[in-house]
Amino acid sequence: MTAVNAPSIPTAESLSQPLFERGLDLLASGSPSEAAEAFRTAIAAEPGHIEAHHGLVRALRDAGQLVQSVAAASALTKLTPNDPLAYTALSICLQAAGHVPQAEAAAARARVLEWKIQLESPPGEVVLS
Repeated sequence: MTAVNAPSIPTAESLSQPLFERGLDLLASGSPSEAAEAFRTAIAAEPGHIEAHHGLVRALRDAGQLVQSVAAASALTKLTPNDPLAYTALSICLQAAGHVPQAEAAAARARVLEWKIQLESPPGEVVLS
């Protein structure tokens, strides 16, 4: 008896990764608005695609859509509340939007999270975050 090759069912990752990569290509080629759409589509396919969220934040900022960029970065901090990079991205967006005190607060949060990571690591271990 031979097994029948069943068609593979696409996973969220298999759908989102090409869209994410397209977003990166568009961002690199100087098309941030189009990149933002590709990242949004990747996120719709896989809401937990953290790199796509980071790409969206950057694309919106590069497109001059600062309010949307701050909102996307804020959403990213909710999705990854212990990630220093998410708070760094929020700080950069807030700074670009002219919200300096809030940007400084987000940067401080990023530093605290980084320190926590370092303190939780075994002595002598190099921590790259």
